[in-house]
Amino acid sequence: MNMRPKKQQLLGLLPESLVMVRGPRTGGARYLTFDDGPEPAHTPRLLDLLAAHQVHATFFLIGEKVERHPALVERIVAEGHRLGNHSYSHYSFRPMSLEKKLYEVNHTDELLYPFDGLRHHPMRPPRGDMAPSLLWYFATHRRLLVHWSYDSLDYQEASEEALLARLRTMPPQPGDIVLMHDDSDKASNALRTVLPEWLTAGYRFRVLPAVMP
Repeated sequence: MNMRPKKQQLLGLLPESLVMVRGPRTGGARYLTFDDGPEPAHTPRLLDLLAAHQVHATFFLIGEKVERHPALVERIVAEGHRLGNHSYSHYSFRPMSLEKKLYEVNHTDELLYPFDGLRHHPMRPPRGDMAPSLLWYFATHRRLLVHWSYDSLDYQEASEEALLARLRTMPPQPGDIVLMHDDSDKASNALRTVLPEWLTAGYRFRVLPAVMP
């Protein structure tokens, strides 16, 4: 079972000055990341689980949802997690002009700024679409563009049992950026079982850097 399909392999060949596919490996750290929130029906349950195990993660938030659920964003920051930028609307970046993409990015950064005081946040485009023009803009402006090296596939229609089996069979390795989502309970249900196992095995989880290393 291949957790690192061709797209991730190709992106991993690029210098980190263009896109971060794997995080710093210091101390064997892994990086849990959650896309598409905040969601009142799902994010609090995930935050409860992470707090119970004293694990911190990076939440790539959608700007429209930040506007609707500011209290959840406040909680994410208060509990030691990193905020990431997942665009304002979550529409596909593929048909957008660079100007429109940058509006989506910059407007979301403006919405996140009052919560953590950062002018710019790690940015993950919807569906991980990395156009050359976006890569070039972020590189020349020394801003952090983030992909992932480990796709949990928690967004697919497979059962939660299949997701759990995948996480156990091929767990993340040091430096892996793990893609998960908090717009459903699939990730938190699987992590409720596997996270204590990983911690017992000595795994350590950190937030992603806020800026380019």
